[in-house]
Amino acid sequence: MKFFIDTANLDQIAQAQAMGILDGVTTNPSLMAKEGITGHDNILEHYRKICRLVPGGAISAEVLATDYSHMVSEGRELAGLDPQIVVKVPISEDGLRAIKTFHDEGIQTNCTLVFSAAQALLAAKAGARYVSPFLGRLDDIDSDGLELIRQIRQIFDNYAIETRILAASIRHVKHITGCALLGADVVTAPLSAIKGMLVHPLTENGLKKFVEDAAKMTK
Repeated sequence: MKFFIDTANLDQIAQAQAMGILDGVTTNPSLMAKEGITGHDNILEHYRKICRLVPGGAISAEVLATDYSHMVSEGRELAGLDPQIVVKVPISEDGLRAIKTFHDEGIQTNCTLVFSAAQALLAAKAGARYVSPFLGRLDDIDSDGLELIRQIRQIFDNYAIETRILAASIRHVKHITGCALLGADVVTAPLSAIKGMLVHPLTENGLKKFVEDAAKMTK
């Protein structure tokens, strides 16, 4: 399973990259705004910086438009920034049309805001490289985000669909572990959730004991 980090923060991206586990980055206008990145040219330059931080990684860059023609023009501009760019497109009728156009032009896409297996299947049929089911937001409304991953995995396996399942809206370690058990191809998570995977009380106790014993040996 591949690991992407969901952020526009360059320091957090660099930390994840230094851990040796990073395969890509996802971001969106909200995450850009959180980092104070505004204005068309500044946003494009920020995407270039992210690409340089994660050489060879898949970098999802989201279109702002919701209509077909503007999605396509924005997506072409984003794809032209760097070969690493994957154009992020929301699921909708116009979104599917845009995904099909991008697929025909050799531009990889990530279909976002997926909340049902039916939506994921449509995106895959249109030619999306990735589909992004949002686990956390489903959990927020008392639904089961991991069950959605299971359904999409079964459908894709039934028909040997090559579209990658990119689990998004990850909130905690259980989401990541659950996605791995169910066969998600990618998870995109905040740095806090990724670092949370390191934590276990027995590990902490073991390290503490190791340090104490090592100190005794040097006396």
